[in-house]
Amino acid sequence: MGLYPEIEPYDHGMLDVGDDNRIYWETCGNPDGKPAVMLHGGPGSGCSPSFRRYFDPAAYRIVLLDQRGCGRSTPPASAYDTDMSVNTTPHIIADLELLRRHLGIERWLVWGVSWGSVLGLRYAQTHPGAVSELVLTGVATGSNAEVALMTRGLGRIFPEAFERFVGELPVAERDGNLAAAYNRLLESPDPAVRERAARAWTDWETAIIPAPPRSVERYEDPAFRMGFARTVTHYWGNDHLLGEGVDDEVVLREAHLLKGIPGTLVQGGLDFGNLLGIVWRLHHAWPDSELVVVDEVGHNAGAPGMTEVLVAATDKYAAGSGRR
Repeated sequence: MGLYPEIEPYDHGMLDVGDDNRIYWETCGNPDGKPAVMLHGGPGSGCSPSFRRYFDPAAYRIVLLDQRGCGRSTPPASAYDTDMSVNTTPHIIADLELLRRHLGIERWLVWGVSWGSVLGLRYAQTHPGAVSELVLTGVATGSNAEVALMTRGLGRIFPEAFERFVGELPVAERDGNLAAAYNRLLESPDPAVRERAARAWTDWETAIIPAPPRSVERYEDPAFRMGFARTVTHYWGNDHLLGEGVDDEVVLREAHLLKGIPGTLVQGGLDFGNLLGIVWRLHHAWPDSELVVVDEVGHNAGAPGMTEVLVAATDKYAAGSGRR
């Protein structure tokens, strides 16, 4: 089957997580159902109502949240005076734990897409007792090799768009970490420099989908565009901010810590992230995982074929929990 019908939250709120940050959360489905939390991508995308539809609302207590600086959470990353130093992977993991306790949940299924898969994997590695299962799609692990692929590496596939992308940077910044170089522009005190950089970054994101230039609706919202570009370059330009003293390859290297946690990895066969073999290496290092590759689909959890497999995964875990 495809996605479940649209539903509305039965509860929502703003949780004070410290550092002057408040995160938006909502719960949908069955208040007595199997708990599941949805981790959106980006970093910086925010949650979409469509994410509620990957779960059977009769079987699941579905928790959605906007991560720090995203969506309805405050303060927004789009505001120049928002302190990004308190927006890191350990901060978001701590937010998840605070939210879990706030909602009175002992363990929950963690569903992550793209950056959300990085976050979900690291959360499960550091808090295995809180995670019942993992369902991950558009799988990534947050390594610098993946960042290099998604910026400079894909320039060989999209040379015209890459020329425009790199051309927005100062000449001295074009040979290093492109995400870090863009982040420096996005932290400029000059709003015109920030806006031009945000537009150039999202134009590149659009080009590598691929899609016609500037056809992605959310990138036409100036506030979303700025917050997204600032957040994703903040993470991509700084080893995904995985923690002090933690290197960028920790997620894959510590895959053995996932032992005992069942997981389903759903990957598009045409996802550019596959070029590094990350999802296959993760699957083989995590014996409790299954890998499903959907042919003729890229980095898109909402594509035909992907939705059916993802829903089948959450249905399977609901049935196994005895709550369905």
